[in-house]
Amino acid sequence: MAKHEHVREPLFHIAKRDTPAWWRAWGIRAIALVLALVVSGLVAFLLTGENPLKLYATMLEGAFGTSRRVWGLMQNLAMLLCVSVAVTPAFKMRFWNIGAEGQVLIGGLAAAACMILLGDSIPHGLLLLTVTVASIAAGALWALIPAVFRAKWQTNETLFTLMMNYIAIQLVSFFTYRFSVPKGSGQVGVINRATHAGWMPTLGKYDYLLNILIVLAVTVMMAVYLKHSKHGYELAVVGESESTARYIGIDVKKVIIRTMLISGAVCGIAGLLLVSGTDHTISRDTAAGRGFTAIMVSWLAKFDPVAMILTSFLIVFLEKGATEISTAFGLNDSFSEIITGIIIFFIIGCEFFIRYTVRFRRREGKSA
Repeated sequence: MAKHEHVREPLFHIAKRDTPAWWRAWGIRAIALVLALVVSGLVAFLLTGENPLKLYATMLEGAFGTSRRVWGLMQNLAMLLCVSVAVTPAFKMRFWNIGAEGQVLIGGLAAAACMILLGDSIPHGLLLLTVTVASIAAGALWALIPAVFRAKWQTNETLFTLMMNYIAIQLVSFFTYRFSVPKGSGQVGVINRATHAGWMPTLGKYDYLLNILIVLAVTVMMAVYLKHSKHGYELAVVGESESTARYIGIDVKKVIIRTMLISGAVCGIAGLLLVSGTDHTISRDTAAGRGFTAIMVSWLAKFDPVAMILTSFLIVFLEKGATEISTAFGLNDSFSEIITGIIIFFIIGCEFFIRYTVRFRRREGKSA
């Protein structure tokens, strides 16, 4: 006679939640943030012996201690937000554009080239218009290349856009050497320092205000485009299912190319603002990793451009605050990265508990 084996259920299993109420989702995020601060404080105490509350006060001082620091934080927030908004339409279409870093650099390179080569040749207004158009066109073109290959030949967009980053970095390195002052130094220096030709104008005494207002306008327009336009609807359908999109008559290839042109153009705007509005120079570090950080910002905000204002602020605040801790207590940059990493780990990890629940095995009742 066959022997029946008793199959034990696993100790727990993971089940997908229904969409939680907004207050529940944000409650989970708040708990995660508190836990992150507790763990970060414990790690900081073990490594430095300092009072965790003193460390957190230093973080606030680093971000908001002076008006200059506040404006610097707002500028960094605006630049990260701009790149995050740029990658969002592609991500919502499930086109994994990992090439924002290169698209920003190419847009910045186009701006710098126009400022250097045309700075003494044409009026300031016309030069500024030329710089703007060149930056946007360069970013769009850099995004167009992988879009065409993906649309026509189904290439892997993740690897393609990633490789385009390295090409952009080397192009910037090459032209940085060609434009270097003095020749052969490898440093471009401040472009048109005396004439300010090609520089974005300042509003009053605030150097970064125009940048912030431009990024805010781009963010609002992107939110409207994604939620209330036909194109936004089409790219969302393509993201859900390309087969369904084709069935209802959407030209998938056209949507892919159009969306990536928009994504690259906004990256070009970020490059323009960094070169013409902020740094007034170009180097391979101009994008400063924002193209990769923007992926996390967009994902945390669920591809909502307005929500990205908050997630961008959180990331920039953590970076500024952690850097201040390292400076104030004589620690190296690795410590600030440890603190930032712990907090981001908890913030990202809490999304799992918003989407899923862990259910444990029920105890079996005892037989009579």
